[in-house]
Amino acid sequence: MSAEVIALIVLVLVFLIATIRSINMGALALVAAFIVGTTVFGVEVGDVIGGFPGNLFVILVGVTYLFALAKTNGTVDWIVHRAVVAVRGRVALMPWVMFLVCAAITAIGAASPAAVAIVAPVAMGFAARYRINPVMMGMMVVQGATAGSFSPIGIFGAITNGVVDQNHLAGSPAVLFGGALAACALIGLVSFVSLGGRELVQRDRESARAAVAAGVPASGVPASGVPASGVPASGGGGSAGGGVQDDVLDESALRLDAQRTLTLVGLLVLAVGALVFDLDIGFLALAVAVVLTLIFPSAARGAVDKISWGTVLLVGGIVTYVTLLQDQGTVKWLGDGVAQVGAPLLAAFLICLIGAVVSAFASTTGILGALIPLAVPFLQTGQVGTIGLITALAISSSVVDCSPFSTNGALIVANSEVAIRDDVFRRLMTWGMTIMVVAPLVCWLVLVVPGGLS
Repeated sequence: MSAEVIALIVLVLVFLIATIRSINMGALALVAAFIVGTTVFGVEVGDVIGGFPGNLFVILVGVTYLFALAKTNGTVDWIVHRAVVAVRGRVALMPWVMFLVCAAITAIGAASPAAVAIVAPVAMGFAARYRINPVMMGMMVVQGATAGSFSPIGIFGAITNGVVDQNHLAGSPAVLFGGALAACALIGLVSFVSLGGRELVQRDRESARAAVAAGVPASGVPASGVPASGVPASGGGGSAGGGVQDDVLDESALRLDAQRTLTLVGLLVLAVGALVFDLDIGFLALAVAVVLTLIFPSAARGAVDKISWGTVLLVGGIVTYVTLLQDQGTVKWLGDGVAQVGAPLLAAFLICLIGAVVSAFASTTGILGALIPLAVPFLQTGQVGTIGLITALAISSSVVDCSPFSTNGALIVANSEVAIRDDVFRRLMTWGMTIMVVAPLVCWLVLVVPGGLS
């Protein structure tokens, strides 16, 4: 049995054992990486540790630390309230607003994790306050960020189009962007409908009728900017039948004091630094959090404890193991096996499936750059449409970023309420694994099999 096969079997066992037993999957994966790396692949311990995602560690710690401070001092409550006013009290619109905001940010060149890191804490706070399914909100944020990334000036789009040009293949930036946008919007729509979107629409209609009956504007948000009966005061947010006016939020929560003002300034610095100047969002978030802690030390008590350490361990362990597989050529071994498949259509499907599976646990950017060249041999046969396969591969390798083992999915889990974090992780894993199989199949059937995009 080859080393590659053993390593893949161990990865399956890690998932199986962690599912059956109450053990952090990341801790188990770290042990597996040590054993497989030193005994099966014969590498040094330092090389195994070198696969630990230090950048992802800093992002998760920095972002969750900063937003723990923002939640504690009431800044997140203030932002959520202003968001309610912006959508005129229609809670059902908010997931789509988050989708569009993330898409717009990444479409102009921001990194997908940077957009999610900035938007996810506010989106998940809104979901908690107004009883929106957190998994649905997380899916909308991640898919929006993915959709925009394939614009001609987006990072995924630039990488994909660049690799296509380098390999002298036919490409279409418009088809790539349009296909990715359509796929992400479709996944967003499916998650919206299946995870409570229809109930949100019905809740908004009932709230509008109640507001009209009470003699206030149909939006529930009068000119003063304060909902007619206030906004929910707790993370659980409101009663079963209301909209955004269920509970009363203390008036002091709607005021900007010095601490909230400086926190907003810090969040603005984070957004501008990451999106405009391309600064590392993890270290920048940590820097802003440290400055706020120095200025307001009393409000920072307990913030470090609210960092999602369990999520950091889980994601870090899995990514370390998958990086070991990549470094030792297991992914290339799979790709070479696909290249030897005699049937081009079957090979095309397998390459899309490999892209989805590996990207669910590793860097989408790296997969896009590595797998397109592997497809060159059977693309040159002319039996498979080049533009169709490249678009299918790009979509298959990116829409799985909702997996909790990817940076974007991990940020959603890390910014969920502590009480439901494990449930959000499990459900995102289910969605990610489902998309990992369904997306390559659908993309293959729609974009590759017809053969029109060449």
